[in-house]
Amino acid sequence: MFKKILIANRGEIALRILRACRDLGVCSVVAYSEADRNSLPVKLADETVFIGGGLPAHTYLNFDKIIQAAKSIGADAIHPGYGFLAENYEFAKLCKKQGITFIGPPWEVIRYLGDKVRARQTAQRLRVFITPGSKGVLKSVDEALKVAKQVGYPVVLKAVEGGGGRGMRIVSSPPEMERAYTAASTEAQAAFGNASLYLEKYFERPRHIEVQILCDAHGHRVHLFERECSIQRRHQKLIEESPSPVVTPKVRSKLTSSAIRIARAVGYIGAGTVEFLLTEDAKTFYFMEVNARIQVEHPVTEMVTGVDIVKEQIRIAAGEELSFTQKQLELQGWAMECRITAEDPERGFAPTPGLIQEIHIPSGPGIRVDTALFAGYEIPQIYDSLIAKVIAHGKDREEVISRMTRALSEFFISGIKTSIPFHLTILASEAFREGALSTGFIEEKMKRYVERTEEEDAAGAIISALVEMNRRLKGGVLTRRELAPAPLWAITGRQEITRRTS
Repeated sequence: MFKKILIANRGEIALRILRACRDLGVCSVVAYSEADRNSLPVKLADETVFIGGGLPAHTYLNFDKIIQAAKSIGADAIHPGYGFLAENYEFAKLCKKQGITFIGPPWEVIRYLGDKVRARQTAQRLRVFITPGSKGVLKSVDEALKVAKQVGYPVVLKAVEGGGGRGMRIVSSPPEMERAYTAASTEAQAAFGNASLYLEKYFERPRHIEVQILCDAHGHRVHLFERECSIQRRHQKLIEESPSPVVTPKVRSKLTSSAIRIARAVGYIGAGTVEFLLTEDAKTFYFMEVNARIQVEHPVTEMVTGVDIVKEQIRIAAGEELSFTQKQLELQGWAMECRITAEDPERGFAPTPGLIQEIHIPSGPGIRVDTALFAGYEIPQIYDSLIAKVIAHGKDREEVISRMTRALSEFFISGIKTSIPFHLTILASEAFREGALSTGFIEEKMKRYVERTEEEDAAGAIISALVEMNRRLKGGVLTRRELAPAPLWAITGRQEITRRTS
């Protein structure tokens, strides 16, 4: 087992990893930026190391600062959490070169799966259904029009190295294609440094189903059943649950075996998620992609299996075998997670960073809350708006919805607006309670929250692209080639390291 792990992340996931380290008896070191100086992970870590100020490109996304931080405190491993560097194969490759274990899949696997077209081709070779679409990267708008005519409208353009909805556009007719193609490729170039696109058939009311996998370096591979992640807004998940209300034992068997076959084919090691689209009739599913990291929604699976996924992830990275077999796993009741954000749903989900004046975190039977919030903490403006995850567990879906409603009703935060009222509205809706879910649920059932014009969408895309390009111009870490190597103390001015335990 590792002696010391550098946690190269922030917020609730940094705290989650810190706690797993404590359970394993491993020293936890939190790398923190100026904006996170007063954060809970920094307060609770065994050790901390300062990595400077400014935008994420200069801190949590900066290869050299993270590597130098790990070396300065003698860490033998780095846990990237999710986001930031979690799926950056160049960073994982650099860790290996520097003799530091990257807690995640091998860099070659991350690189392979990061190419969505190549991942689709792998699934197809294994006879796992993929959504109808282009066989490879689109070469032009004309080719996109040709493929779209073959598969039928609507279609969706996607960035080859995409994620989080960036570089994605839905196209309903030929006249829309040129504008959508230009917008998607421009956004993909700005966000990922690669403008390449591919095209898929767009299903109107599919479900988003994912399978959690764990694979060790000794050839053991297990699935931890499925999660339903269909409640989304603008391709961002809002509510996840396990099991899915509509997945039958027969479909579950096919989904999970497909996920394991894909993992085996690419030599996957670590924690990961294989994602699928399930058709409206809940009988046919299509492979989408593999997320080569821990997922935001991993607590849902932990609650219904009793497996500590983060601990297993660390143990696998240390070269140990899985601590259980597939036969030892079984679904235990039902679980659901609501992602709470510092946003105002009544104002188009505008971010609401600010000072937490008072807070009451819910508890009681079947409730778990993953958060790094506390009274007096100021939510920074420069990071993602996720501030808490409320997880409910119970004997069945009805009990879980009841417990989640209770928990959110008790969750009190003053000083900022949050998405809690929005989640309560979803939970109260008849369609949600009946399990009538799809990726279009918010747009269809919660229209008052999604009235946005094409001009607003275009403006948002432009702003996103400008922000990313600005980061690149200022030395943002998007590819290894763009780094300006410098030791930690040369960038931050001094080597600020705090040790709290001997």
